[in-house]
Amino acid sequence: MKHNKVLKLFLTFLKIGAFTFGGGYAMIPIIQREMVEKHKWISDDDILDIIAIAESTPGPIAINSATFVGYQVAGFWGSVAATLGVVLPAFTIIYIISIFLRQFEDLKAVKFAFMGIRAGVLSLLINAVISMGKKCPKNLFSYILVALSFAAVAIFDVNVLFVIIACAVSGVVMAIANTPSKKGGNKE
Repeated sequence: MKHNKVLKLFLTFLKIGAFTFGGGYAMIPIIQREMVEKHKWISDDDILDIIAIAESTPGPIAINSATFVGYQVAGFWGSVAATLGVVLPAFTIIYIISIFLRQFEDLKAVKFAFMGIRAGVLSLLINAVISMGKKCPKNLFSYILVALSFAAVAIFDVNVLFVIIACAVSGVVMAIANTPSKKGGNKE
């Protein structure tokens, strides 16, 4: 049964890798739909946790997400299958394009095609932001953290790694601050 799940992970991520343009962020809604809604292998909360981990670890978010999802679903071999599945299409396509691109890069049709792809990628990224935003906590702390994080990265050009670490620390501090204390010990 586990062998079957590993093969399904490979094929699912092969499909995601082959038909999703725009990188890892554009893959997030498709990964969510495939893993949560279609196969019911993990929950929406798991996806949010996996994306947070994938975002904060070195490497492309698509590969990290595939690795973490694969591991969550089928252990070590699941992570290997999902990672290979998501990488193989991009590797193959880039290899083929690199052979021919120099010959065609100045053609107007090629330039327009890339402009169209960029517009489509932008819509996928906006969709990922909206779908993740719907699942995130909605409180004053979260809104302030989002605004400060955006300002730090977009306006002040702070390294994303520092912003992620600061957000993680802020979340831990907030959780500790909101945890009721057990003063007075056991009064039985």
